[in-house]
Amino acid sequence: MIDPAIILPYMLACLLFSIIPGPSVSVVIANSLAGGTRAGLFTILGTELGMFSMVFIVAIGLEAVMSVVSGAFEIIKIVGAAYLIWIGWKMFRSSGQLSFTDGARLPVGRYIWQGVLTNWSNPKTLLFLSAFLPQFIDVSRPAFSQIMILGLIVMAVATASDCIYAVAAGRARHLLTAARVRLVNRVSGAVLMCGGVWLALQKRA
Repeated sequence: MIDPAIILPYMLACLLFSIIPGPSVSVVIANSLAGGTRAGLFTILGTELGMFSMVFIVAIGLEAVMSVVSGAFEIIKIVGAAYLIWIGWKMFRSSGQLSFTDGARLPVGRYIWQGVLTNWSNPKTLLFLSAFLPQFIDVSRPAFSQIMILGLIVMAVATASDCIYAVAAGRARHLLTAARVRLVNRVSGAVLMCGGVWLALQKRA
C-alpha cells in the first residue's frame, strides 16, 4: 500500500508533470482539431498505453532492462524523432481544411498508434519516470506493486489533463476558419519538427 500522507503531494507533482504541453499533447490537440474530440480521445488511449508500458518497465527494474537492450533505446529515439518530424511536416503542409468525418468511420487504430509511438518517441519520459516514481515508495515494502499503483495514478492525472485539451480542441474546431487552422497547424507542425530534431540530437545520460 501507498502511504496516504504522500498521495496529495504526489498527485500535485503528477499534475505539474501532465499539464506541461509536450509532443503527446500537441498530437492530441492536432488530432482533435482535425477529427474531433473522439479522435483526440483515441490518441490519448494510445499515449496512456505507451505510458503504462513505461511504468511496467520501471516496475520490473529499469536498470536490468537497459543492460539487456541498451541499444534499443537509441533506435527508439531516432525512429521516434523521425516520426515526430514526419507528423510535424504533414501538419505544416496542411491546407487547413478540416474533414468532419462521421465518428463511426474514424481510423481508430491510426490514432491509437500515433499516441503510442509519440509517447515512446521520447525515451527521456521513461528515464524521468524511473527517477520520479521511486521517490515515493517505501523501501521496506515490495517495490513492484507500489510503482504500479503510483504509475496508475500519474496515468489517471495525465488522462484527465489530456482529455481537457481534447474536448476543448474538438469543440473549437467548429469555430475555426481554414486560415486559422492552417496557422495552428503550421505552428504545431513547426513545434513538433523542432522537438523531433531536439530529440535526435540529445545524448542519453
